[in-house]
Amino acid sequence: MTAISFVYFDVGGVAIKDFSDTDQWERTLDYLGIPRSLQSEVNKIFKEKDDAMCEGKFHLDEYIPLLNHRLNLAIPTGTLLQKYVIANFAVNKGIHELIAETKRKVKVGLLTDMYKDMFNDILKKGLLPPTNWDVIIDSSVVGVRKPYEEIYKIAEEMAGVKPEEILFIDNKQKNLDPAVKRGWQTHRYDSSNYRLANQLLAEFLQNNIYKSSQTS
Repeated sequence: MTAISFVYFDVGGVAIKDFSDTDQWERTLDYLGIPRSLQSEVNKIFKEKDDAMCEGKFHLDEYIPLLNHRLNLAIPTGTLLQKYVIANFAVNKGIHELIAETKRKVKVGLLTDMYKDMFNDILKKGLLPPTNWDVIIDSSVVGVRKPYEEIYKIAEEMAGVKPEEILFIDNKQKNLDPAVKRGWQTHRYDSSNYRLANQLLAEFLQNNIYKSSQTS
């Protein structure tokens, strides 16, 4: 196996705890007062706009007036949906030391799908590990999201290493598959069980980065 010289971490569901593998989105719709009978329609509209939100073309807070218009709802237009969503994210403390140790061995970066302005709000809340990232690729800034190939090309250029020297850690297989096709090394992180996921990631990093750097 080729030695790893750059590691990209996903943000939501890896570097921090977001709504992945939880019922928090359903709770958010309840918070907005959306009847359960309409929530499937709400999710369809959300899916329609998901690419645009991740590519920085549509703000999450614009979703409220859109829902009011499309579904004849009466959610207060001043509702700050993005602020509420981020308020329900949490620190993934167990990954902090793993990222710090990885940073001592190789370069590290973030490769993340983000809604417009969300990354800065996450930073302000102190949710991310206190790391001096070598590269940050925010989909809403570069204008393309995972799993589209262009964002992986950008990540390779920014990393400045051969594709086979990149390790990508993400909690969604659909985001890892394009990386594999480009020759990257990958590790799927299970965001349904953060404690176990951190244990397995620690073992993976120990075997594939920490030991390698000790013997090189």
